[in-house]
Amino acid sequence: MKNLKKLLICLVAVLLLVTSCGKVPKLENGQDAVVTLKGGEISIDALYEEMKDQYALTVLLDMVDRQILEEVYPTDDEEKEYIDSQVSQYQYYYDSYYSTQYSSFNAFLYAMFGVNNEDDLKEVLSLDYKRDKATDDYIAKEVVTDEEIEDYYEKNIFGDIEASHILIKADYEEGASDEEIQKAKDEAKKKAEEIIEELNKTDKDKVKEVFAKLAKEKSDDGSASKGGELGWFGAGEMVSAFENAAKDLKVDEYTKEPVETEYGYHVILKTGQKDKPKLEKVRDDIVKEIATDKKTNDSTLKVKALVALREDNKIEIQDTELKKQYKSYIENNTKEQK
Repeated sequence: MKNLKKLLICLVAVLLLVTSCGKVPKLENGQDAVVTLKGGEISIDALYEEMKDQYALTVLLDMVDRQILEEVYPTDDEEKEYIDSQVSQYQYYYDSYYSTQYSSFNAFLYAMFGVNNEDDLKEVLSLDYKRDKATDDYIAKEVVTDEEIEDYYEKNIFGDIEASHILIKADYEEGASDEEIQKAKDEAKKKAEEIIEELNKTDKDKVKEVFAKLAKEKSDDGSASKGGELGWFGAGEMVSAFENAAKDLKVDEYTKEPVETEYGYHVILKTGQKDKPKLEKVRDDIVKEIATDKKTNDSTLKVKALVALREDNKIEIQDTELKKQYKSYIENNTKEQK
């Protein structure tokens, strides 16, 4: 625990007159003095004991995880790209919004993240990145079931769809009242319904031709000039309401009710569909989707993943107090969510 103790002391070095990171006087009991003052002294051990409850476990777990994860997930180009993008984003925030509030970028980093400079920030980001990878792998291997994968495949995976659409947007000014917005939506929906009525009167063999003509005349989308053609799209490439409506159509069918999305009201014509891919081909993508959803909705999974990783690496905390803290930390952070 000696290294941990010295690291903890260094964390508050700016508040101390003398620290264990430099040459320090000795007390009568042989301990290093952190502070000397009239009428008494404070030793490193005394400071460490005070700090232990607040900082020690967090620092210890960071040290343990970093050592394990750097071996399991060596830094690659993807991680470097992620870290650089995050640093650039924080630099942008500082330049755009905080440069008058803080004297420097380093001061901003210290206030926001408790780090002294960009290199320290990159270490924090690297650890977070590797912890997320470990969590994803744990969920994929230990949490996602075959039944969930098969259910997702049946309900959500489909062959690429080719479609055209006519979009009618609700026309209202910025700052419009709720009543004005609803009126505009009602009018847009009515226009979409009128388009559907016109298609209903069209001979089946002429629907595509009439649909393209109506798209060019009435659609508020950029695809209007192409007769509403959107080309091919796969799962997750369209907003869910549009995707679900298109999935439910047979080829050469159009929606009999307007489909509302954040963009307005759509009339959709399905013009083609490819065969559904085999489960084996999309299994990894499905697992990633399910794992992401589980991680988002269950904060205990990250804790469980890292606990499992430490146990696989035979973690054994020797300090009795820290061992108790770690046990309590696990119990409090892995309770079933209601």
